Amino acid sequence: MAKKTPDLDQAARRIAELREQIARHNDLYYRAAMPEISDTEYDLLVAELAELEKRYPGLASAESPTQTVGSDRLEGFPTVVHAVPMLSIGNTYSPAEVREFDVRIRKMLRLNADDPLEYVVELKIDGVAISIMYEDGAMVYGATRGDGVRGDEVTANLRTIKAIPQRLGNHTPAPAGRFEVRGEIFFPRRAFALYNEQRVREGLEPFANPRNATAGTLKLLDSALVAKRPLDAYFYAFGQVDADLPPTHWKALDYIEKLGLPVNPKRRQCKTIDELLKIIEESESIRPGLPYETDGLVIKVNDRSLYERLGSTAKSPRWLIAYKFSAEQAQTIVKSIDVQVGRTGSVTPVANFEPIFLAGTTVKRATLHNAGFIEQLDIRVGDKVIVQKAGEIIPQVVRVVKSLRIGREKPYVFPDTCPVCGGKLVKAEIKDSSGETKEGADYLCVNASCPAQLKGRIIHYASRRAMDIDGFGDKIVDYLVEKRYAENIADIYKLKHEDLVTVVEEMGIEARGKEKKSTKRPEKAASNLARAIDNSRHRSLTRFIYGLGIHLVGETGAKIIAQRYGTLDELIDKARHLGPKLRELQSKSYNTKAARDKALSDLLSPIDGVGKEMAISVVDFFNEQHNLTLVERLRDLGVNTRRLPEEFPQKRLSEGSPFLGKTCVLTGTLQSMTREQAQSRIEEMGGKCTGSVSKNTDYVIAGTEAGSKLDKATQLGVQVVNEGEFLKMLG
Repeated sequence: MAKKTPDLDQAARRIAELREQIARHNDLYYRAAMPEISDTEYDLLVAELAELEKRYPGLASAESPTQTVGSDRLEGFPTVVHAVPMLSIGNTYSPAEVREFDVRIRKMLRLNADDPLEYVVELKIDGVAISIMYEDGAMVYGATRGDGVRGDEVTANLRTIKAIPQRLGNHTPAPAGRFEVRGEIFFPRRAFALYNEQRVREGLEPFANPRNATAGTLKLLDSALVAKRPLDAYFYAFGQVDADLPPTHWKALDYIEKLGLPVNPKRRQCKTIDELLKIIEESESIRPGLPYETDGLVIKVNDRSLYERLGSTAKSPRWLIAYKFSAEQAQTIVKSIDVQVGRTGSVTPVANFEPIFLAGTTVKRATLHNAGFIEQLDIRVGDKVIVQKAGEIIPQVVRVVKSLRIGREKPYVFPDTCPVCGGKLVKAEIKDSSGETKEGADYLCVNASCPAQLKGRIIHYASRRAMDIDGFGDKIVDYLVEKRYAENIADIYKLKHEDLVTVVEEMGIEARGKEKKSTKRPEKAASNLARAIDNSRHRSLTRFIYGLGIHLVGETGAKIIAQRYGTLDELIDKARHLGPKLRELQSKSYNTKAARDKALSDLLSPIDGVGKEMAISVVDFFNEQHNLTLVERLRDLGVNTRRLPEEFPQKRLSEGSPFLGKTCVLTGTLQSMTREQAQSRIEEMGGKCTGSVSKNTDYVIAGTEAGSKLDKATQLGVQVVNEGEFLKMLG
């Protein structure tokens, strides 16, 4: 985690980078079920972002990943609004952190170290969170967690899971009214292995791991396919409940089990923190023999009457915590090291291993991050290394077993030319804590025409969060670039039907659907691709700006820019106007860094709402002729470059709307809704939300635990609105 940040501008830049990285990893984990980093690495990114936002409260945002829950929502499913938000769980990784959790709970409850406080410990199943609503004992609907506020309704799929009862009331009468239970859907280990064997026999790709298979299964639109996959479930929590629940969590678990809902039998109750830590130690040893994947334990305060007093943060309840198990490890040999080139030209080394079986799958390779990582661990070709799966998913090299070296191991020398295009590789430049530029650990390919970079740019442009071109995965993009069908992003809109038929036939792509195999399948698959390409022409301006891959411009930045400018032409005109002035300013000498920063801020103020570094990146991007040529070609090929009417929806507003034309800042925790919900309501009523308080702020909406923003509002004389007043304003 970053220990210090030299100045506001560098903090803004790092915050923008972290938010984009975390948003991408959220999308990979929740939507694509293909995470690239471990939970620990993810938590470190979030912790660094939280620390920066705390240190620079003016850069905080209600849309920050520190204030919102990752979303697994997909198109094609009805929406369910959770009456009680489905929040995430905070993580700990050591017994010391668990003790800190106990101290924190006791401090909030004003309990002494020897005062009684019971906990319940449950195994944390590595599956997919689900919520099911029963009414008078009958299942009404089931939904995924989604973004914590809205989920995807997957009732038909859940009805196919035998462990889930359609009606409650097994050994005790069903409760009257609404009774919402929450739990985890998972693929048992043995069933997963057998199902993968069956897929291989049928000539299909095996699933990577049980969690990914479960996530993908629940999002199938055909429940008949879901029924063929032997999923299981355990329940452990509640949403909206009309009936009275038992006073403790331990008894509540017994109660839902008597209703006929499956509850994990491996749960423990403990009366002291020492007893709790002993349970943690014992649980690590039984993990390999469990019939399901588990990545830790969930520790909950047993007394349910304390939950309201302890409350929640924007993301997690305070009365529970997760303890994450250490990763399983194995030894293997580094056979070779390759390098891969990304869309920005960054070159990443990858180790190829002697295959090993680790945490449920065969591992053959792992990223080595950069030249600095290889140097730090002194990794050589031929070395015996210890590998673990971070978060049970991502292989990573932990250390080299240097005591087993025999003298034949070869130090790795980073290439000086790109393995794809032969272009020169150079060390990336970074800024140190004093703002001085120095050489970093990453290598870059500086050839802008490098096919590997082009592939990365097209994949980013076509991704779900950008232009959402269904079917444009890595393999088809590789083919299009290698066969010279696409020499830039715009070329994908020039593909003819016969081109796509050729691509489909040569790659062996089959059409989706239930059609029997026939000679028309290539034409059908080609038509599907053509339709997906054509549909992408009509995406929002926000998606288009994000899809261009401008450095530092993530989804949030793209949204702010699209909201500020109605058309891409307006943005380009402003950037072109500022370009020469920016270059002139950057070439000048200033007495102090503060004077230079002030001049930059004044110059870039027309690009409202984004940080200085992001604004510079936008100006630079649209002052490059090849970028302007690309945008012009895309526009000529029918791609939308204007803000769509539905892009920033607003209800019909009366002149009496208290938020019409007003600028608001949210701070603290609201009890009645999340910050995301509050921001959405304000925007629907004609207002806008920003992350910092200034003299231009009209209202500061303050929940509990409001901090420096509230202090600044008082200093500037900005009107402060408490939650009760805010609800009245919303009507």
